[in-house]
Amino acid sequence: MAIAKLSGVYGILPADLATEDLLAKAEAALKGGVRILQFRDKKQGYKRHVKRARALRLLTCQYDARLMVNDSVALARDIDADGVHLGRDDAPNLIQLRHDVGDGFIVGITCRADAGFAKSVLQDGADYVSFGAMWATHSKPEVPEIGVQRLAKARQLFPAANICAIGGITVANIAQVKAAGADCAAVISGLFAADDIQSRAEKLIELWSRA
Repeated sequence: MAIAKLSGVYGILPADLATEDLLAKAEAALKGGVRILQFRDKKQGYKRHVKRARALRLLTCQYDARLMVNDSVALARDIDADGVHLGRDDAPNLIQLRHDVGDGFIVGITCRADAGFAKSVLQDGADYVSFGAMWATHSKPEVPEIGVQRLAKARQLFPAANICAIGGITVANIAQVKAAGADCAAVISGLFAADDIQSRAEKLIELWSRA
């Protein structure tokens, strides 16, 4: 079964929110039109992760939205998420993972600015690759900026790939990301730090659609 490409605004929920706050922020983004969310949880306790992620899965199903899980294939599969997003060090054997999870499960891989690594994981079965940080970001200040030129180069190198841009994306620059060739724009604080998350989601989607 072929995976439809991810496109548009990709909301990455802040890690370690209280469950009530997590679900409230997620629903506000969904009401604003976001149809891809990623769950991240860095605290200990797998049962806690499962309980929270299942609640989020139910919510995303109500809005016909996709739910991705950060770092944990086991959690993604246990809650019937749409897929998993893995860092460079979290997918040592992507070919085996692809075999284990099947074609209907989305696998995204962080590539930062490494085109050689992106080529490798795409060949091994990644459904999308993320490049960034596009601009400096509070979420991961240690990750260097790559800028839109590097993103445009990645688009040239991988014309058929599903490419996600991440890092410092806001209403002020999301149009640049699309113009440089990204299929989707992953947004954390640019969406979830807003006082009105639903309105911010609507604005991001409007700017993306018009770009």
